[in-house]
Amino acid sequence: MEDSTDTVNDTTLRWSGIIARGLDAESFLQGQLSQDITTVGPDGLWTLLLAPDGVVITSAYAMATAEGYVIQVPRELGDVALARLNKFLLRTKCTLELSDIDHGPFNVLSERIQAGRPGPEEFAFSLTPQCFGSSFVASSVSFTKGCFTGQELVGRLDARGSSVPWRMVRATGPSATRIDEVLKSKGPAGPSGLTTSLRRGESIIGLGFAHRSLLGSQELELALDVHVVEIA
Repeated sequence: MEDSTDTVNDTTLRWSGIIARGLDAESFLQGQLSQDITTVGPDGLWTLLLAPDGVVITSAYAMATAEGYVIQVPRELGDVALARLNKFLLRTKCTLELSDIDHGPFNVLSERIQAGRPGPEEFAFSLTPQCFGSSFVASSVSFTKGCFTGQELVGRLDARGSSVPWRMVRATGPSATRIDEVLKSKGPAGPSGLTTSLRRGESIIGLGFAHRSLLGSQELELALDVHVVEIA
């Protein structure tokens, strides 16, 4: 982690919308997104777009409109999300159109960090939903709606109460380099370290991943200059 990250200030988040229209739009999205689309209204709800193996491609905010549905995703992942949906758009009366939108669930990066919601930097690690915290799963996945792409592994992990090895955390410290060092200080090689950060006064605050063995360990207790909280 380069020290230049310490100079990052709050930034505006950019969003894209995947607009789904057609007679089969609802049934198509019901089979592709993790949330129960039949319950979505104009206020929207969180959902996930998963790979067939249960890995999170992106989280999304789904909203119903008079014409169909708008699936809001980070602009950096708009093309990836559209390509993933198009793979399963076979013999279906549904059209998908990607366009930039003015706003999304969060306006600036600090809002996302404070809420503990992952973004493109965190999804790049190709992790399952449970790695992002129980509240992330509870707000984004329906285990009663029926089948959807990626459901098998996610449902199995949930049913077994599996303790995933990598956990998303919110961390504060004197520098990005120091936070990154602490997050990587315990556990095997893997998706650990600081992923998203910005400066707040004299400190750096951000999101990242740590191995479960770090949380509550002596190494973390000795790192008095870095505060790490698991995203529950």
